[in-house]
Amino acid sequence: MKKSFIAMAVVVMALVFGGCAKVPQVELDATNAAIEKAKVAEANVYLQPAFTAIMDSLNVINAEIEANKGKLFKNFNDVKVKLAALEVQANELVVSTDAKKESIKQEVNAVLAELQTLATENAALVENAPKGKEGKAAIEAIKGELIVIDGATAEVTQLLQAGKLLAAQSKAKATYDKALSINQELKAVVEKYNTKRK
Repeated sequence: MKKSFIAMAVVVMALVFGGCAKVPQVELDATNAAIEKAKVAEANVYLQPAFTAIMDSLNVINAEIEANKGKLFKNFNDVKVKLAALEVQANELVVSTDAKKESIKQEVNAVLAELQTLATENAALVENAPKGKEGKAAIEAIKGELIVIDGATAEVTQLLQAGKLLAAQSKAKATYDKALSINQELKAVVEKYNTKRK
């Protein structure tokens, strides 16, 4: 009788203490806040795979919390550890996102500088290009393309200033490729013309 009473007392105490384990709301809120900061920093745009991995981990933790709620003996210690680690990852993601954005800005600014150099060189090449009947129509077409490139370059600058870095990066690359292609075309025409004159 005494043994069964002690056993019953142990079970009751276990139920009281085990059943009282609460959802780690403070840790959950801190992790969610860190993830929200990462989202505000646009980690979901610039470091999308890493952000998705964090969201997947949070979903797994939330499922673990829900599963634990239904248990007789609740234990959220493991969940707390996982939440703390996820909060650190989310905070690190903010820093990584800022670094990625800065890297893109520097890349786009470098391309803009190269576009400026190409624009100057292309203008000089157009002046030195042959002005004959055949050459005149081709040069006029190239001048039109150079105007389009100037407009695209201005658009890259606007996108950069508006913080649309990925769009600026993509537009800058396409514009540079086009400007370089025209540059090579003009050089070939001028070289061919100069060779014939010799």
